[in-house]
Amino acid sequence: MTFLYWEGSTKLLPLSKLLPGLDAHGVNNSIPWTIVFTLTLLTLLPAIVLSMTPMVRLLVVFHFLRQALGTQTAPSNQVLMGLGLMMTWFLMQPVLVNVEKQAVEPFQQGQISGWEAIERGTDPPKRFMLRYAREKDLALFTSAGLVAKPNKPEDLPLRVVVPAYMLSELKAGFEIGAVLFLPFLLVDMIVASITTSIGMYQLPPVVISTPLKILLFVIADGWNLLAGSLLKSF
Repeated sequence: MTFLYWEGSTKLLPLSKLLPGLDAHGVNNSIPWTIVFTLTLLTLLPAIVLSMTPMVRLLVVFHFLRQALGTQTAPSNQVLMGLGLMMTWFLMQPVLVNVEKQAVEPFQQGQISGWEAIERGTDPPKRFMLRYAREKDLALFTSAGLVAKPNKPEDLPLRVVVPAYMLSELKAGFEIGAVLFLPFLLVDMIVASITTSIGMYQLPPVVISTPLKILLFVIADGWNLLAGSLLKSF
């Protein structure tokens, strides 16, 4: 066992007490766990972002908007993905701060083990997902997974909470997308009726309606309104 003198004391103290991350032989046992956590997190990060964050709702709404505008590939998938990712990071920042305080910092200081850090780290995302998961979806996966009815929703396992949250987010995204689609559909109908009534059969209505919809969206500052509405929905 390795000993060191503590300043102001004549007693020999174990190195493990002076440096919490080290064991009795002066070996840092947290380093292998840190490597395992980092590699696992990097591997599962895309799946985690898509299944445990608002990314699903944002992407669904953005794609509905692009279809409603009739621009096909503008904005591109990369642009929509980047915007969705930045908005997701903005929305999830309080959750990430809680994860760092409850799990990352105590683990780095050697106060808790690796498995305890994982259990503590999953608690803030679970509470975030339960806030937006519908009871109907939670009941569906609880019944399908033969999970005992808990005393409170926080006792549900992640294998129930995550798919229920994804279903709820898809439903919310489609609801917002449908409402977003209606004004542009009205423009398409008006343009089609006008071009048909004046006998412009050789010119497709979409050729006229698409720039009109883009102009209407720009004049109304649509991106700002859409982003604000999505942020308020959380």
